[in-house]
Amino acid sequence: MTTIRALVFDFDGLICDTESSAFETARAIYREHGVELTLAQWQHRIGTSGRPWYADLEAAVGPLANRDELVERRRLAHTAQVRSQAAEPGVEQFVADAARRGLLLAVASSSSAGWVREHLARLGLLDHFTVLSCAGGGVPTKPDPAVYLRAVEQLGVDPRDAVAFEDAPHGIAAAKAAGLWCIAVPNRLTGDLDLSAADAVVPSFTALTVEGLDGLVAR
Repeated sequence: MTTIRALVFDFDGLICDTESSAFETARAIYREHGVELTLAQWQHRIGTSGRPWYADLEAAVGPLANRDELVERRRLAHTAQVRSQAAEPGVEQFVADAARRGLLLAVASSSSAGWVREHLARLGLLDHFTVLSCAGGGVPTKPDPAVYLRAVEQLGVDPRDAVAFEDAPHGIAAAKAAGLWCIAVPNRLTGDLDLSAADAVVPSFTALTVEGLDGLVAR
């Protein structure tokens, strides 16, 4: 019998739709150079690190003489858009319900701790989370399981007693490799990806209840 003691959430694209802005601001700069950035190209980057966002642009047009300027302009545009984003549907209620029921909550993210903390605070969710386990400082990004292993260790729970929530394959792979149950909650950029490695897939947090988690992961 599964006894769920902790919930561990991805951040980007799950708690807040930062992924759409990341894609759209990059695509705008590609189009300035006469190149179309496809969603399929972008999906490989979601939830992990690797090739920089401008790599496919330089592959098409050659080295960018003003690369630093473009990187900063895109960063500012992306940051401004994200700061206007609300939490994804159902997230605030679900997190509040989980905290009220005494479950331990953590974030496991490939983004920096500063980024995650800023936006959780902006959304009014930061105080619900005991642990923020983020990549950086020698901790690798997903699909490496390190951020999940550190999250459950700092929460003091067995991975088998924790449920991860993810929106993309890299995150699902990380959670499962760390031994957690995993529920996939796709967003508009990841809905057509293969999320079958998750234990369950739901359309949004509005379709989830805290009391229903045991039955969902035990299917």
